Amino acid sequence: MASLCLLLLLLWAPGGSLVIAEKDIQQIKAVFDKEYKQYVNSELQYIYTFNHTLLRNKTEGVRVSVNMLSDQKVTPLLVVVRQKEAVLSFQAPLTLRGLYQRNYLYKDVGRTLCQPPTKAESVTQYFYVDVSTLSEKNTTYRLSVTHLDNFVLWTEERFTFNATPSQPQYFKYVFKEGVDSVIVKVSSPMAFPCSVISIQDIQCPVYDLDNNVAFIGMYQTMTKKAAITVQRKDFASGSFYVVVVVKSEDEACGGGLPYYPLNPDTPMDHGTREKTLEVLISPAIGKETYIGGILFCFGVFMSFYLLALFIPCWEKWRKGRKDAGLLNSVGSINDETASLLGKSSSQKYDGCGYGSLAEHSSVVSPEDCTDSLVSSGDASYSYTERPLDNFVSRPRLESLSSVEEDDYDTLTDIESDKNVIRTKKFLSVADLARKDKRVMRKKYQIYFWNIFTIAVFYSLPVVQLVITYQTVVNVTGNQDICYYNFLCAHPLGSLSAFNNILSNLGYVLLGLLFLIIVLQRELSHNRGRMFNRDHLEECGIPKHFGLFYAMGTALMMEGLLSACYHVCPNYTNFQFDTSFMYMIAGLCMLKLYQKRHPDINASAYSAYACLAIVIFFSVLGVVFGKGNMVFWIIFSVIHILFTMLLSTQLYYMGRWRLDSGIFRRILQVLYTDCVRQCSPPMYVDRMVLLVMGNIVNWSLAAYGLIFRPNDFASYLLAIGICNLLLYFAFYIIMKLRSGERLLPVPLLCIACTSVVWAFALYFFFQGLSTWQKTPAESREHNRDCILLGFFDDHDIWHFLSSIAMFGSFLVLLCLDDDLDCVQRDKIYVF
Repeated sequence: MASLCLLLLLLWAPGGSLVIAEKDIQQIKAVFDKEYKQYVNSELQYIYTFNHTLLRNKTEGVRVSVNMLSDQKVTPLLVVVRQKEAVLSFQAPLTLRGLYQRNYLYKDVGRTLCQPPTKAESVTQYFYVDVSTLSEKNTTYRLSVTHLDNFVLWTEERFTFNATPSQPQYFKYVFKEGVDSVIVKVSSPMAFPCSVISIQDIQCPVYDLDNNVAFIGMYQTMTKKAAITVQRKDFASGSFYVVVVVKSEDEACGGGLPYYPLNPDTPMDHGTREKTLEVLISPAIGKETYIGGILFCFGVFMSFYLLALFIPCWEKWRKGRKDAGLLNSVGSINDETASLLGKSSSQKYDGCGYGSLAEHSSVVSPEDCTDSLVSSGDASYSYTERPLDNFVSRPRLESLSSVEEDDYDTLTDIESDKNVIRTKKFLSVADLARKDKRVMRKKYQIYFWNIFTIAVFYSLPVVQLVITYQTVVNVTGNQDICYYNFLCAHPLGSLSAFNNILSNLGYVLLGLLFLIIVLQRELSHNRGRMFNRDHLEECGIPKHFGLFYAMGTALMMEGLLSACYHVCPNYTNFQFDTSFMYMIAGLCMLKLYQKRHPDINASAYSAYACLAIVIFFSVLGVVFGKGNMVFWIIFSVIHILFTMLLSTQLYYMGRWRLDSGIFRRILQVLYTDCVRQCSPPMYVDRMVLLVMGNIVNWSLAAYGLIFRPNDFASYLLAIGICNLLLYFAFYIIMKLRSGERLLPVPLLCIACTSVVWAFALYFFFQGLSTWQKTPAESREHNRDCILLGFFDDHDIWHFLSSIAMFGSFLVLLCLDDDLDCVQRDKIYVF
């Protein structure tokens, strides 16, 4: 642009020789804060000479403002400011290009001059403002050069100013001694016009126009709020510029595009898009706050390890005090127990309920255990209130000394045998726990090994991708890529929001603790089988721990993938945060079902295949689901069909066929049961659950089809959670209805977990950011930290939800401990 001004003085002669045009150049010794109203044309040019004194310990801003009074669009006014170390040029009216090559004109143009630092105590600087035009007509303008009294920003002092697309503003900030990082907060009472906040190093030129503000430094689009954390180590001079640019269009901030003429070559006068803004610079947190937040996070979750260690020790100490007084009575009761189970009196039962939190016993006390065993022979016992005439008892093994007797499955694969047993009106756990224990153990261990394999192959590309995201943010400075809560995003190293990553530690630590507890229960159970094998194979819910291991692994992976998502949260990687939530919900439902249906539960391959389909639809919903009616129709139809197929599978215990005759059989059942005799359903309990489940799922499908929520991943997760809660509530109700009881430990876990879930959901719905909107609109929801000056509402959600999930897992782990001493042919299936 500087060379352009020199070319304005040169004309090519018709003969090809270069001649200097005759032009009247007027030089004026100008002063600050005075308005100069002149006119120029192709033969008249003005040069204004200014001088001012620069002090090393004082920074002053200088601003040049030009207002074009004539209506000239084809031949604009050219303004060149020549300084000692920089040249600034612009035109009036200023033409800025927007989206789709739209051009906008602004007659009032104002620019701040770059002020390079000086090493001398004081120096007088001269600069020149050249005003010219190529128009043959007179072009009238108004020029003024002023000092900026508030060019330097101070810590914790608010400063209010106005900006337009043609009159950007920037200010200087100098780090104080001992301050390593600050947070630049910019706010505005008006959402539009859209603006851009940029942090740039002290250098010339300063990029302060809409078409170049993203060239260097860090920047954010803004409606009402913006916040950028700036670290001293990124600026060698110990200072930086805060640049504020108002955009010509609001599309980047979620606003609509203005009306534009049909002819794209016609510039549009955009008037004044003035925005009032306020800037506040506050010191960021120091090392002490980082250390305090880390110690707090570890302290909260390590306390659960101490509690898990304390409970078995306390239980062992409590039981040790009672052993002396109960030794004789327990011995006599065990003799009677052994006789009831078909054992000799020499085979004493040394306690019950193996596989508990305690070292040698479950939460069921010996007294409760023996009472249950004695009472189980009484006709008045609550577990035998239902008729048991059609129960098929499991053949009792006379001896366990022969290995061959354990090498076959007591339930053959003959279809008629399965039909006889599984289609009874009242089923007991003994009917559905007839397969070989070693076979079933391997079947459920596959859940753990499969999810471990899935976790490894899923997490490696996720980690690579989020590292790439973070690198792009750090290199380009574009902070619109990631949807942080910028008012409480504390960087550490290359990570922009370390606190959001740290708060996911609870999922990993509590998931690991749950695996340790499950391992301890399994070892205790296996140790108990060495002494009371016959008892453990005849009483209680069958102990299969593979699904529990899978649940603990899924909880740990949820923490890892949630941390990866929060490295750079946005709509393209949100499925990282939800994939293992689907896994957890599915595994919990499978575990509930497996408790009463151990032989007919889904295999690991089919279960994970269904979960893979769910994740596949989650990805499709994120990509294509926003407002796409065709997608929502297809998904709703598939959702309803899958619900009906699963309902049929559960109602008939898998004893049905999906073939060409399915519709004929449906009509036959409807005619027989509803038309001819109008008989009630054979399996009333199952029918109640499935009717309620279909009502819930059909309602959710209708909601999705009508409202088409933008956050499809959360909608899909809500479907899974609603079904899990419905099944869990049904399980608890049927457990109490069957005469069973909730022991104090699971009852306490349910109560505490419910309270924690309630608080966790409260913090989850605070909505500190949302990738369903533009980055600028998302920042309107940003809030300051609320815990230790380090954690925000979403971090508290991470804390509480990890604790709530851990508590929920414990509920499933010890929910049926009251049945450890009850014979399986008296434990009902529901």
